Amino acid sequence: MRLASRALCGVAGAAWRESFPLGGRDVARWFPGHMAKGLKKMQGSLRLVDCVIEVHDARIPLSGRNPLFQEALGLKPHVLVLNKMDLADLKEQQKIIQHLEEEGLKNVVFTNCVRDENIQQVIPMVRGLVESSHRYHRQENLEYCALVIGIPNVGKSSLINALRRQHLRKGKATRVGGEPGITRAVMSRIQVCERPLMFLLDTPGVLAPRIQSVEMGLKLALCGTVLDHLVGEETLADYLLYTLNRHQLFGYVQHYGLDGACDDITRVLKHVAVRLGKTHKVKVLTGTGDVNVIQPNYPAAARDFLRTFRHGLLGPVMLDRDVLRSSSRADP
Repeated sequence: MRLASRALCGVAGAAWRESFPLGGRDVARWFPGHMAKGLKKMQGSLRLVDCVIEVHDARIPLSGRNPLFQEALGLKPHVLVLNKMDLADLKEQQKIIQHLEEEGLKNVVFTNCVRDENIQQVIPMVRGLVESSHRYHRQENLEYCALVIGIPNVGKSSLINALRRQHLRKGKATRVGGEPGITRAVMSRIQVCERPLMFLLDTPGVLAPRIQSVEMGLKLALCGTVLDHLVGEETLADYLLYTLNRHQLFGYVQHYGLDGACDDITRVLKHVAVRLGKTHKVKVLTGTGDVNVIQPNYPAAARDFLRTFRHGLLGPVMLDRDVLRSSSRADP
């Protein structure tokens, strides 16, 4: 069933949707279970580590983090790495840090593992936390070991590889990819630094057992934490269009040769499908027999739209802008 039609809007003075229609969507069907097996293995590795490094996506710094991490791994010093800062609009970075500090997270660093931005801050931060804390049953060990955790596809393996580049001048030690689920098991220790001698344990992504809302689920899906087809490519493309328009990122208009910016995903995908030749024949039964009708392939057009624009090619976005605003309104 096609998504509801909305009027075509020009860039100047356009009336974009103030909110995304969420009715009738079941977020519980989009996400797998809480991956208890992986979490249990992480808990079993705690005695071997001095610190926990949680990696999350900087576009959703306040949404989608697994609350079970703090509950299950909370006894160890904790560093929060907000990765993919190159894709995030960080104009309100101080508000983000303040919000996280209020939640008890005082060791936060924004990184870009592709260009190694701020990577040099991670190991000194871990070392300082470990040296100022009790090393349970590990006082005799001279090296440091940290457990790298996070939800799927936030860049845990990329962080490990970036640290190795920075400190050891070595290449990849762990496989990375643009889809969730690349890391399947808690791995053996990976050295990332010589002085101090430091090892990291990579882990599979573990989602929360329950996603709090449909919109949080859409944010997580847009950041690639689940496979697109579980949510629906057209639904996800519509949320991306809504996001781009709200951030006034209209580069898709020129890219696809549209007449103007548009808040109607059906109209956009129809244009994309025709422009890229992503159409198919459909038999239609009429009173005089079957007729072949050429129709746009909406899922294929949605996949192209998502592949082209979801990762910041039009400009950085902050998917948690609504959370930041509601947090500011709640302040006295």
